[in-house]
Amino acid sequence: MRSETALVFCYTKTNRNSYNALAGALEKYPDIKKINVYFPANEKELFREMPGILRSHQKVIVGISFFTPQFWQVKDLVERLRAGENSSMILLAGGPHATGDPRGTLEIGFDLVIRGEGEVTLIEFLQKINNREDYRDIQGISYRDEYGNDVFTGMREPLNIDHYSPVSGYFSKHGPIEITRGCPFGCSYCQVSHLFGKKPRQRSIENILDCMNVLKRRGASYYRFVSPDAFAYGSEDGKAINDEKLDSLLSAARNLVGKEGKIFFGSFPSEVRPEHVNDETVNIVKKYIDNDNLAIGAQSGSPRMLDLIKRGHDVEAIYKAVDAALKAGLKANVDFIFGLPGETDDDMSSTLTVIKALNQSGAKVHAHTFIPLPQTSFMNERAARISPALRREIERLCSCGMIYGQWRKQGKIAARVADQLFRSGKSDQAFPS
Repeated sequence: MRSETALVFCYTKTNRNSYNALAGALEKYPDIKKINVYFPANEKELFREMPGILRSHQKVIVGISFFTPQFWQVKDLVERLRAGENSSMILLAGGPHATGDPRGTLEIGFDLVIRGEGEVTLIEFLQKINNREDYRDIQGISYRDEYGNDVFTGMREPLNIDHYSPVSGYFSKHGPIEITRGCPFGCSYCQVSHLFGKKPRQRSIENILDCMNVLKRRGASYYRFVSPDAFAYGSEDGKAINDEKLDSLLSAARNLVGKEGKIFFGSFPSEVRPEHVNDETVNIVKKYIDNDNLAIGAQSGSPRMLDLIKRGHDVEAIYKAVDAALKAGLKANVDFIFGLPGETDDDMSSTLTVIKALNQSGAKVHAHTFIPLPQTSFMNERAARISPALRREIERLCSCGMIYGQWRKQGKIAARVADQLFRSGKSDQAFPS
């Protein structure tokens, strides 16, 4: 006898955190035992398992979460899945790119797009599928009707992240623990404020400890945290630092894991804003953390560009942040973006001057190339041209070990991304503020 429903997540390394959060949310679904959930670790494993899954289930939902640079890889994946067309299969998209460009996502073969936060929407979708009800009235989705028209049911209200765990003991899926969601700054190149709103939502210390306990029971010894700005934990507006709350979180975390557990806070995959790195905040976290570095988001060394991209800090804040980190015995890994829209040779020269000064003080630079992302202020823009002379200087700094990162690879796909967003119409649906 065929089972009712299968849910298949293409659990690739790049998108694992998104699937961990959805797996945690599924624990809230009362009929979870009626659904068989699969987590193939790569495309090869996915296609090896799919024939058997399709044969043994009446409905098979394939969920794919992805970022904008992954668009063409996902397009190819969808084409391969559709090549073995089966009426029982529903292709479900989510994540940053699908949320910002639902039209382009539907065009490559998805049946449905979950936009924004997917925890509640996914559960309601599964309930509808299991009850054999029409799911097209669920809030937070985009789809195409029988006439080929794009339909959007409207964004959901921001959820209370304490109600949904970013880790799952039931499915044994876990990774870095998301401690805040949303960002008040709305930088021109960044999707975070558009995806999750400008009002930061904090996961409570009690809830964070519950998540850590899930990891601890699974034998974890490393505990990492994710936030747009880790040092802003506990801040009501995401701008004014709450030293007491920051200390309380890390103190409680250290008490839970003991001396044997390793706590990584303010390092990759998280980062910290420069103006929030000072002697007080660094000395607080230094008491508890095990990472030997801080990831500091600078993005540009040009005062004009910092204003243009709405960063909300100046160049001096970058220098002060690096000094505070190094003085405390921490390494400083500083993020910069080359080719920001509107960036001139003078702006890039200013950035290189700052980079060299930071290198001389002992910092390392993590370089990126601007890629337009859907629904950001810069979604219609292309990366600024980097002159041959400046490119040679950047390459020289890379060869000396002063700059690292995937900026070359990102530069190769930036124009292709811009072309794709233009073709898909960039969606005219607005995000919540």
